[in-house]
Amino acid sequence: MTNAASLQFAEDLLDEDEHLAEARQRAEDVGVSPVGTGTGATLQFLISLLEAKAVVEIGTGTGVSGLWLLRGMGRDGILTSVDLEAENQRHAREVFTAAGILPQRFRLITGSALEVLPRLTDNAYDLVLIDADKVEYAEYLEQALRLVRPGGVIVVDNTLWHDRVADPTQRDPQTVAIRELIDQVVADERLVPVLLPVGDGLLAATRRR
Repeated sequence: MTNAASLQFAEDLLDEDEHLAEARQRAEDVGVSPVGTGTGATLQFLISLLEAKAVVEIGTGTGVSGLWLLRGMGRDGILTSVDLEAENQRHAREVFTAAGILPQRFRLITGSALEVLPRLTDNAYDLVLIDADKVEYAEYLEQALRLVRPGGVIVVDNTLWHDRVADPTQRDPQTVAIRELIDQVVADERLVPVLLPVGDGLLAATRRR
């Protein structure tokens, strides 16, 4: 089994620049929990592997994950990011702009994801990242399955949830919702899943062609 030191070594493999550091500081200031460096690197890798040009992010935060996603895409890639908090998206927009990301490459939509996502086009996205309200994860997954193209990938953050998911004595609503989501993904014959011990847990599943 991999020990904690090795996991931390992998987590810290890639350095983050001043723009990601700024996004993290803004996240701390507003009380948002961004993805870790290892998670960001994994997202960038998946995006690059898919040669993704269209990505949906559920949960903008202050732009940490968005910056990793945008950097994994080519110059014509577009990120659509949904968040309930306009203030968070203001921070993300400022971070993206400072990092040299052209405004036509990101679309920030303020509102409830469950109201916004049904308006997006079926089978039109290469990757969907879910990182928002845990108790709504199952509903986000339903939308993601509609949005992602065959061969595309659905990614869900926080799927180990501070080591609570693996502990059967933990029965809080967030932990239960995440466990149920994992079971749902594993049982879905349309998906090929993997659960990575990156950051706080990263569940990825490709939609079969």
